Amino acid sequence: MATALEPIRLPDPAWQNAEVRSALRDRDVAAVFRWVQHHSGASQARIAAQVGMTQSRVNEIINGRREVVRLDVFERIADGLNMPNDARRLLGLAPQRESRAPGAAFDLAAFPEIVRVYSDQASAAAEIQRTARSAGEIDVLAVRGLGLLGLRDSLLRPHLERGADARPRLRVLLLHPEAPAVARRAKEIGESAESLSSGILLAEARLRELAEVGHVEVYRYRTLPVWRTIRLDATLYVSSFHSDWEGHESATYKVLATPYGPLFAGWRRQLDAMVTEAERII
Repeated sequence: MATALEPIRLPDPAWQNAEVRSALRDRDVAAVFRWVQHHSGASQARIAAQVGMTQSRVNEIINGRREVVRLDVFERIADGLNMPNDARRLLGLAPQRESRAPGAAFDLAAFPEIVRVYSDQASAAAEIQRTARSAGEIDVLAVRGLGLLGLRDSLLRPHLERGADARPRLRVLLLHPEAPAVARRAKEIGESAESLSSGILLAEARLRELAEVGHVEVYRYRTLPVWRTIRLDATLYVSSFHSDWEGHESATYKVLATPYGPLFAGWRRQLDAMVTEAERII
């Protein structure tokens, strides 16, 4: 009879099924856990023991009440379930017993960072909100941010007003309302500079309300906006500002942190660099 101390080992063909491969690409841990239960007969308690979680945490994940976002937890799950290297790669993890030698070529396709592309923000909204529910850190790079933060029905606003002990750390970069880039961006989208500037000031006022009850930092940058970025812990949702569209109309890329991937690391570094050079107002 299987015990909680016996390792869970699925035969390699079980990890080749299209359903579980899709779940691994999406980092859908709930679906992976259900797959393991189905093919191994493992209980939630046994899975919990193997991956270093409590049974209640595994139950929350399987039932969609909690998501896994941290890279170290994905590593623990892959190790605990004895995933073969192909499955680990789909999950965005390095193969076991394999290191990157300095200067050596390696296959970026083995560490996919862009795991999903949405036609616009509205198509990604439900998933962004699910991810935001449990995020401990949120970074936003926007122009005025009203659709993301500044209004009661904004995309992220409901997830910033949790109980005092559960509020995320929020860091926001908005275009300086007096920067020359305001007039240029306003012209691109067919709006007056006064209207765009007023929208930025309104978003700042609403963010001050959040700052009274949580950890909120707001910065003003002056350069012409290019990227619109939402970072929710180890997940980025990236779109762009262009003369032909606004950020919420752009295709939106879901980008995950992986061991060697340049995209997540590059966009994260850009955010940190902009914060360093920007003017903090809240």
